[in-house]
Amino acid sequence: MTRRSVRPAALLGVAGILAGATVTQTSAFASASTATHQRSATKHVLLVSVDGLHQSDLAWYVSRNPKSALARLVGSGVEYTNAKTTTPSDSFPGMVAQATGGSPGTTGVYYDDTYNAALLPAGTTNCKGVKPGAEVDLTEDLDKNKASIDAGQGLKGLPNSILSMTGSPVSLIDPSKLPVDPKTCKPVYPHSYLKVNTIFEVARQAGLRTAWSDKHAAYDILSGPSGTGIQDLFAPEINSDALGYAAGNDWSMDNKATEQYDNYKVQAVLNEIDGYDHSRAHKVGTPAIFGLNFQSVSTAQKLPTSEGLKGGYTSKNVPGPLLSKNLDFVNAEIGALTAEISKQHLAGSTTIILSAKHGQSPTDPAALTRVDDGPLLDGLNAAWKKVHPTAGALVAHSVDDDGMLLWLNDRSKAATDFAKKYLLAQSGTGTDINAKPKAFTHGGLSKVYAGKAAADYFGVKAGDARVPDIFGIAQYGVVYTGGTGKVAEHGGAHSDDLSVPLVVSGASAPSGVRDAAKVQTKQIAPTILSLLGLDPRSLQAVRQEHTQVLPTR
Repeated sequence: MTRRSVRPAALLGVAGILAGATVTQTSAFASASTATHQRSATKHVLLVSVDGLHQSDLAWYVSRNPKSALARLVGSGVEYTNAKTTTPSDSFPGMVAQATGGSPGTTGVYYDDTYNAALLPAGTTNCKGVKPGAEVDLTEDLDKNKASIDAGQGLKGLPNSILSMTGSPVSLIDPSKLPVDPKTCKPVYPHSYLKVNTIFEVARQAGLRTAWSDKHAAYDILSGPSGTGIQDLFAPEINSDALGYAAGNDWSMDNKATEQYDNYKVQAVLNEIDGYDHSRAHKVGTPAIFGLNFQSVSTAQKLPTSEGLKGGYTSKNVPGPLLSKNLDFVNAEIGALTAEISKQHLAGSTTIILSAKHGQSPTDPAALTRVDDGPLLDGLNAAWKKVHPTAGALVAHSVDDDGMLLWLNDRSKAATDFAKKYLLAQSGTGTDINAKPKAFTHGGLSKVYAGKAAADYFGVKAGDARVPDIFGIAQYGVVYTGGTGKVAEHGGAHSDDLSVPLVVSGASAPSGVRDAAKVQTKQIAPTILSLLGLDPRSLQAVRQEHTQVLPTR
């Protein structure tokens, strides 16, 4: 582990970020003798997740923009240069880890769209005799109206009236779209699907205020099993109709639209910094835990082009024009947040944590191989049917981005071994970055965990109702997608998927420290509680996985 020592940020705080202060001495966070004092300095933690952002992106931007808000944030805090997010590297397990301290095997959350062998299908009302096995869809599909940015609340004057959206978006989830618990014959809401508690619940139990802003109503999951962890959850629907844009069927299909969408969430957080709820309708006090995620970097990485600019990377780890422009956007928005913290005289009591739910792969455009997973799965089902004429489809559910997760109707060793052998035997032709033919082998996979091996990989017992039966790690550069609409994806286990930034800056952090220790984003959860003077072991996942507070030396 390598570190650079400098003077404590407790003396500098967010005000130092804004001033671009130069730092020169002491160790990370706090020594054991001063830990209690420095923890008490933090009254508010602002958590910022920039979906898709890699540590390499942050380093590239800061080196070229040394006076930027991001550079000042890094310079006035601890930068963990070897941080990893969850595997699979999806938004849902990634964010759940930051809020619980747990990995997918502990939280029970492997992706935003999964399968559970013990639940009953959505819409089941008479549970007697119904065969278990159900999709657990925690995406925009749960909204009462997924075409509307307010998820079906019925607000007038959208999209600019979106700040009037309810802070309880669980009310906008259609219960008929939820899987059903066979024991109660009632729908399972996202918050009750989570197996462990969250930082928001612990804060609420301590009498502290909480808020969060994210991309779907299904982020109700972060409120935890009690359903009461987040008092003010602002969740405008990212995958709704982008009003006023040519690609109007989705805010994420046009990078300028995504920036507008992200700015609504920034406005909500600015209101919260000022002591109001997200809508600015009620004076409630600045939350102890609050924050948001940005979607626009992810859009700039995925889209081949937008706004007349080329998306993705020009060469390995070198952002192209669209991504570079979007990093400027995120930098300006974070600058606005830190400026408001200073304006409200909260710099000395606020710690900012910057990270990402996931990275995105590949960051080398020459490595891209787009593979249509439809024929692969159809072929697998057909091959199984040929050997087992009376059987139905082998694949019950699949999620394939730049990794492969399959849940099978037959979970026997014979079936999982069959699926593994079949997939690794497949070859074909996909497309490269220029939409030209490009061959692939082994189904585009470098390794496949099947059956018990998949359960072992995630640290759960074989036969667990939630764990995928097949977890395939894609070859570098492989993205499972039909057509040519994407140049990157996430969900896999390559370094590009996992290597994300992690910066802790502000009231209780030392300044100008770079730490190369191997850390995980799940350590954010106990660190937040520690910063606020709360017990990290109040989190069930922390106790189960022995998740540590981020290193202090």
